[in-house]
Amino acid sequence: MFKKQGVLFLMGLLFLIFGLQSPPASSLEAAVRLGPCPTSPNCVSSLADDPGQRIDPFPLSGPPAETLAGLVRAIGTFPRTAIVFHGEGYLKAEFRTRLGFVDDLEFLVDEDRGVVQVRSASRTGYWDLGVNRKRVEALRKAYLEMVEKK
Repeated sequence: MFKKQGVLFLMGLLFLIFGLQSPPASSLEAAVRLGPCPTSPNCVSSLADDPGQRIDPFPLSGPPAETLAGLVRAIGTFPRTAIVFHGEGYLKAEFRTRLGFVDDLEFLVDEDRGVVQVRSASRTGYWDLGVNRKRVEALRKAYLEMVEKK
């Protein structure tokens, strides 16, 4: 009896974490403005009002095109990544987890503030165990190290 309940609990937990789908915004729509994070705790954004989802933007390290090129290089140091869109002032990448789930990472140059706004969100699930925040901070570290070496 307990074995069956344990399996049902585990299946429910996995569905809660990974089972809910939310399609990514189109590149054109996102390029105008990064979308808000959903109410679920699987997203971080430099534009979020919720302190639990808020993360600092990245600094502009030069002209926007040069900054985004540096971010592309930093993203390339991570496994299971793909650049989906790289346009004027906007960059979108996909990160795949070891289990095959996809997280979307977006950057939008904000020249007025001298920063690059960032948003990272899981496509599926409700809770990401802090993976998006950790990834953005690891990417920030890799990016800043590259900028310092210039």
